[in-house]
Amino acid sequence: MLIREATAADWPAIWPFFHVIVAAGETYPYPRDLEEPAGRQMWMLPPPGRTVVAVDADGTVLGSAKMNPNSTGGGSHIASASFMVDPRCARRGVGRALGEHVLTWARAEGYRGIQFNSVVETNTAAVTLWRSLGFEIMTTIPEGFRHPTKGFVGFHIMYRRL
Repeated sequence: MLIREATAADWPAIWPFFHVIVAAGETYPYPRDLEEPAGRQMWMLPPPGRTVVAVDADGTVLGSAKMNPNSTGGGSHIASASFMVDPRCARRGVGRALGEHVLTWARAEGYRGIQFNSVVETNTAAVTLWRSLGFEIMTTIPEGFRHPTKGFVGFHIMYRRL
């Protein structure tokens, strides 16, 4: 698996799984009816943000991550990131590889930590992965996320010092 900068030419490969994940409404606080142009704008970040793709030996996009400062000004030394893995590629180590890549990037860029603002508590695969990479749950916002089948569930704020 190779992780490289995403280009505009990658978006048509990202959009199908991005759309499926967002439309399911189980893991991201994006509008479930998000249209493609708005999705592209949200995901394909300009500097100082960065978007990458994980591709296999054939160049097939397996997943993507976007990374950026979590805040501006006095909070710009903390990074944030979001991840989407094509559901057809689940359990192949794509999320872990993207997470490790983001950690390496954040260190190289001089960030002091990484904060995930909204990890849905019922997304146990993500919570388990981020914990295994050294993230801690700093707090949980009770009923911070409206899950389409489980109702109101918590949003974790997760953090890792670098």
